[in-house]
Amino acid sequence: MSRTEYVRDVEAFGTVRVDRIDPERDAPLIHRWVNEERGRFWGMGGTTVEQVAEIYAHLDSLTTHHGFLVHRDDEPVAVFQTYDPEADRISECYEARPGDIGVHLFVAPSAAPERGFTEKLFAALLDFALTGRTRVVGEPDAANEKVLARLARTGFELGPEIVLPEVDLPEVFIPEKKARLVFFTR
Repeated sequence: MSRTEYVRDVEAFGTVRVDRIDPERDAPLIHRWVNEERGRFWGMGGTTVEQVAEIYAHLDSLTTHHGFLVHRDDEPVAVFQTYDPEADRISECYEARPGDIGVHLFVAPSAAPERGFTEKLFAALLDFALTGRTRVVGEPDAANEKVLARLARTGFELGPEIVLPEVDLPEVFIPEKKARLVFFTR
């Protein structure tokens, strides 16, 4: 059963709906997306459907990190994740402020790309993420120049390059990552 967290009608774009990820139902779709070459910066390349389900089941068990499947007019178009920076490895790389929220966005591949699609989608997702918050922080891969340029055009302030430390726990392993801090303040 879908757990809808947010719905917004975006003029000249459509209805954006944000649902909590259902690990079992959504894993095959997410697996397909993140295992394409364009998904290399997401860090889940080479995973199995079962591993994707396990990753999102773990995420769903946390109170500080959340995974969402984003729809536009009922079509799945993105994975959006939010997290409390103070409960994440990013806290070792910058001084979190009250009101900060961390985000990750993966836009699904499209057979017919639309000009302005990502910007309109991201504007709705920023509105969702900033509900009750004042600043969004992100840490895209430092080598992902296309995303960094898009974030700068969207109004993000580009911060310094950082190295996110490796996380090696029984329930999750995340390798070290060279990233660039980005900030968006309401």
